[in-house]
Amino acid sequence: MAEQETDEREFIDDTQDAGEREQAHRERGTVRPITVVGHPMLHRECRDVTEFDEKLAALVDDMFASQRAAEGVGLAANQIGVDLKVFVYDCEDDEGVRHVGVVCNPVLEELPAERRVLDDNNEGCLSVPTAYAELARPDYAVVRGQDAEGRPILVRGTGYFARCLQHETDHLYGRLYIDRLSKRDRKNALKMMAEGTPRYETVPNED
Repeated sequence: MAEQETDEREFIDDTQDAGEREQAHRERGTVRPITVVGHPMLHRECRDVTEFDEKLAALVDDMFASQRAAEGVGLAANQIGVDLKVFVYDCEDDEGVRHVGVVCNPVLEELPAERRVLDDNNEGCLSVPTAYAELARPDYAVVRGQDAEGRPILVRGTGYFARCLQHETDHLYGRLYIDRLSKRDRKNALKMMAEGTPRYETVPNED
C-alpha cells in the first residue's frame, strides 16, 4: 500500500491569537450593510487587489466588523459593496479549532483525485439571508493568495472551514452557493429568503 501523499508546503498558522486578532480588526472597523442576491456586484468577477495600503487595511477592519455584526463565519468584499478580491474569515473547523484570517486575490487549488472527498452538508450565505440548502463540496481545500500586506500565503482547511474557503473564493468570482444548486433547490432557497427576515442590515437592490 502506497504512502498517503503529504503536502510539505508552508501553510499559514491562522489559529494563533485568533480571538485577539479578530477583536482588534472589528474594534477598528465600521459595520456596513450586506448586499444580497440580485445586487450586480455579486454576480461578476471582482477586481484584483493591487494596492496593499492603509485603505485596504481599513476595508479589512470593516469586513471583520460587518461579519461579526451579521454573525457570519466568512465575508467577501463584494458582500459589502466593494469591488475587490479579498475575503475575511472567522471559522471553526470540524475539530472546533478557530481560524481567523484575510486572503487577497484567492485562487482555489485543484485537488488530486485521492483528496477529493465530497461532504454533503447544509450551506447558507449572508447574501442569501435566512435560506439554507444541502450542497456537496470537497471536505479539504487549499487557497493561495496574498495577505493584507501583499505577501504570498497558502491557507488550507478541512470540513466546515474547507467549505468556508470555497464559498468565499466563489464570491469573488461572481458565484453564489445557490448558483451551484439544482434549479429546484435554488428556487426553494430564494423562496426561503423571500419569506424570512434578515437579522442584519442589507442593501436594497435597485429595480
